Amino acid sequence: MTAVVSTYLVAWWNLENLFDEEDSPRRSDKLKRVLGSSISGWTPARRDRKISQLASVIAAMNAGAGPDLLGVCEIENAFVLRALADAVGALLPERQYEMVHADTIDERGIDVAFLYDPSLFTAPPDQRFQHVVMRRTATREIVQVNFTTHRGRTWAVFGNHWPSRSGGELESAGYRAIAGETLAYFHQRVLEVHGSDTPVLAMGDFNDEPHDASLVRHALSTRQRTKVLSGTTPRLWNLMWPLHGAGLGTFYFDNYANILDQFLVNKNMIKQGSPIRVEPETAQIFHIPGQASTGAYPAPIPFGGMGKPVNPDGYSDHYPITVTITEAD
Repeated sequence: MTAVVSTYLVAWWNLENLFDEEDSPRRSDKLKRVLGSSISGWTPARRDRKISQLASVIAAMNAGAGPDLLGVCEIENAFVLRALADAVGALLPERQYEMVHADTIDERGIDVAFLYDPSLFTAPPDQRFQHVVMRRTATREIVQVNFTTHRGRTWAVFGNHWPSRSGGELESAGYRAIAGETLAYFHQRVLEVHGSDTPVLAMGDFNDEPHDASLVRHALSTRQRTKVLSGTTPRLWNLMWPLHGAGLGTFYFDNYANILDQFLVNKNMIKQGSPIRVEPETAQIFHIPGQASTGAYPAPIPFGGMGKPVNPDGYSDHYPITVTITEAD
């Protein structure tokens, strides 16, 4: 008898400062002071144009069917996330996403969130967690959701937006090391609480590359599949190494391609017989025609704003990434 397999397209995207309108009643007084004049000129029309641009890319994923699960970062609040979900739904009426939004205490007011298809997954309210990554000047939080698939299995997914390199890559490296330790700790906790066979996916903008210490030494990720499968230490397999080696990038700085956006999976998504499995060769950087600049360096075309020039035909300063996951009957 042939096994029935469900196939899920999972995506991640840093949306580049998807903020609410300039005078939003949904913005705290503290955040108004932090943003200051950088939000000037961010009208509802400009915000909605950016949302429309982002939605056009999301709707094109999965051969035009849209992702089944999407993780995002750099959104200000639930209002803009809901507006984005509705904009994708307008393009794909069969997709009416539900959302998990983590209202983090990041100094700049940017959050991590998930959009998911409720016909495939549920996100129980008591299985949503925000793990604080401490630093002196601000915090960013790793958002964990223990999704239940439509086949009744628990699948732990971590959304990450690690501290930036502002102030210098080396000077800020310690903050990302703490983020890596935090992720590794809660990966281990998932296995302790939900069972050693629990599948785990970590995705996000790590603000470091696959070879950096924050990911290798602290988050315990590696390019070696065998290393993940063997031993008792809970490790993560970084699926982005082949793209990194090919010189591709999800983000370009000074015309250098950087793989900052990544998928990491634990052994329960790659070992023989696992019911929820990743298809590692499907991990890719995704973009549509017109989303990349046409010069020598194929960088994404940003939308801008927040003190930077606005290009209404832009999208984000990061490319999204996608990967295929399968679940057996």
